[in-house]
Amino acid sequence: MTKITERLTGHTLLISLIATPIRHSMSPTMHNESFKKLGLDYAYLAFEVGNKELKDAVQGIRALGIRGSNVSMPNKQAIIPYLDELSPVAKLVGAVNTVVNKDGKGHLVGHVTDGTGAVRALAEEGVDIKDQIITLTGCGGAGTAIAIQTALDGAKELRIFNIKDATFANGEETVKKINEHTKCKATLTDLADQAAFKQSIAESSIYIDATGVGMKPLENEKLIDDPAVIRPDLVVFDVVYSPRETKLLKFAKEHGAKKAINGLGMMIYQGAEAFKLFTGEDMPVDHVKSVLFDE
Repeated sequence: MTKITERLTGHTLLISLIATPIRHSMSPTMHNESFKKLGLDYAYLAFEVGNKELKDAVQGIRALGIRGSNVSMPNKQAIIPYLDELSPVAKLVGAVNTVVNKDGKGHLVGHVTDGTGAVRALAEEGVDIKDQIITLTGCGGAGTAIAIQTALDGAKELRIFNIKDATFANGEETVKKINEHTKCKATLTDLADQAAFKQSIAESSIYIDATGVGMKPLENEKLIDDPAVIRPDLVVFDVVYSPRETKLLKFAKEHGAKKAINGLGMMIYQGAEAFKLFTGEDMPVDHVKSVLFDE
């Protein structure tokens, strides 16, 4: 790979990020800093793309020879019909957050790295999901990826809670897949059943919030209001990373949780997995952390 110069060259390879809203994302900084650190002649740019523009955007990836793209909401599931191939895990999850243009020749392969990113982030904090009971809220793209990956990686039991919205049916399908394809026992319960929700957390070692509650426009909300739910040995993991401390994490810390983890580590490690798929190189994670945390 050509070493990067002080400016972009005629050989620079483009990687994109397609989502909306997306200007808040740390992914461009993370990837471009990594390219610079490793001397790789790539550039990573974010584009505001929703479902309406998605088909044309994917065709643009093919036509322009863009080497890959990250995909975020609301496109993680909507992009699948426009791709040529899915990785086994992406097929199981039914969502994609990373697209690789194989050899730059227009064959687009969808992957999902959210689940592995979450597991790596927890492991870095000394949390092993193997043989654990986990309560998880959220049946969207990130929640589904985490559910599938934790089940594949050996979680004993996964208790999923979700409101009765459009994603509930996806949760039912996720539970079915987990029970059919892994040794993990999975269930889905309406989040309106607060008694069951609290009981589940009481019996779990890990609680994961994979909803958008805690980030704009819901930055002043949280799904747990009862201090009795929080205990010192409960790991509380919120996938939101902006703000760094959500209402849930602040509440958990105030009421004794020793591990209250935000989504920054997951964001970094899902990006590291994608970076490897795009470039074949390992992302300089320590360097990325120094940049992001310094900011």
